[in-house]
Amino acid sequence: MKLKCAIIDDEPLALGLIESYVKKTDFLKLEGSYASAVEAMSQLTKHPVDLLFLDIQMPELSGMEFSRMLPPTTRIVFTTAFEQYALDGYRVNALDYLLKPISYTSFLEAARKALQWFELMHRQFDERESIFVKSDYKLVQIELRNILYIEGLKDYIKIYEEGAAKPILSLMSMKSMEEQLPASRFMRVHRSYIVQKDKIRVIDRGRIVFGKTYIPVSDSYKQAFQDFLDSRS
Repeated sequence: MKLKCAIIDDEPLALGLIESYVKKTDFLKLEGSYASAVEAMSQLTKHPVDLLFLDIQMPELSGMEFSRMLPPTTRIVFTTAFEQYALDGYRVNALDYLLKPISYTSFLEAARKALQWFELMHRQFDERESIFVKSDYKLVQIELRNILYIEGLKDYIKIYEEGAAKPILSLMSMKSMEEQLPASRFMRVHRSYIVQKDKIRVIDRGRIVFGKTYIPVSDSYKQAFQDFLDSRS
C-alpha cells in the first residue's frame, strides 16, 4: 500500500529535509511540497492526499487553522519547533507530532503509524457485508454477496442481484458506486460495468457471461482483468 502525501513548511531547510525522508520511504508517494498553507489550499482541498506533514507556525494561515479546512480522510502529522503545541495538535485529531529537528527515525515511526491506520481502515472497508443505496425515495440495504454486476446508465445505475426478478435502480454515478465497493471483491471492466469477481463463471470470447447478458471488457481494463484471471489460474 502506498500513501499519497504532501508537505507544508515555510522553512526551506525543513521542507527539503522532509522531502528527502519521504523519497527514501517506499510506502510514501510525494504529491506536493508547499512553502505556505495558503499556497497549498486550492490543491489539497480539491485533490486531498492521505497524509500531510504540516508545520504549525506559519504566517497568514497557521497549520492548526489549515488542518480544520481539510477533509477527514487526510491524516495529519504536525511538525514544529515548539513542544507546547503538542496538545493543540491532538485536539484537532492529528495522527502524530514531530518536534524539530526531525530525525529520520522519528519521521519513519510517524509514517508507519499512518500506514497502519490506513491499512486498518481498508481492512474494515473490505470486510463490510452490505451497503445502502437510494432507490425510489427509499434507502435500500444490499448484501454485497448477492451482487452479480452493476450497469451504468448515464445518471443512473442498475444493480443486478443473484435470484432477483429485476435490478435495483439508483440515481448515482458509477464512480460513486465504485468507491463504495471493496476492490478486493469488485472490479470495473468497462465504463458501464462493475462485476463481482467471485461471481464470474463463464467467459466467452473475452466477454463475461451472466445468464443471457454478455458484459464486454474494454481495452482500458483488459490488462487488469487478465491479471485477475492469471491470479485465479
